[in-house]
Amino acid sequence: MRKFSAKAFAQLFVRLRSGSETAVKLGVAPKDASAQSARLLADERVKKEIARLDESDTQTLAYVKSGLSRLAFGQVNDAAALVFAEQPDLEQIAGADLFNVSELKRVKGGGVEVKFFDRQKALEKLYELDGEMHGRGRAEDFMKALCTSAQGDISHLLDEEGEQ
Repeated sequence: MRKFSAKAFAQLFVRLRSGSETAVKLGVAPKDASAQSARLLADERVKKEIARLDESDTQTLAYVKSGLSRLAFGQVNDAAALVFAEQPDLEQIAGADLFNVSELKRVKGGGVEVKFFDRQKALEKLYELDGEMHGRGRAEDFMKALCTSAQGDISHLLDEEGEQ
């Protein structure tokens, strides 16, 4: 197992919001991830760092976009490997990247049904969140600048009229 700091755990946890997934990504064996993450989440240093990061979170929109990008463009290889595995073990399941899976269940007759999040909806949400893709960001800035400039011109004219 790789060594990592309480700060490193807290920083990744704030992004993933899953203790076990955070522990696995930091090198903890999947079978030990749940216990290790519970211990770390109880640690005062980790709690304080998570609280500090949550308070100063200026990255929320970036995290949302990152998650949506992961849904829209992420691979489903691990889910497919689990479906075709004869008898996957717990370590294989715990280590699999199932971020794009919305539902996984065994069906009668021995099959497995996997449902994935809708990539099209994820792309649509990304498009909605990114004003620059629409040209809105630049257009709004331009309009604000024009309005500010026009207000300055008008107030200057009104001041001149009041003096006459």
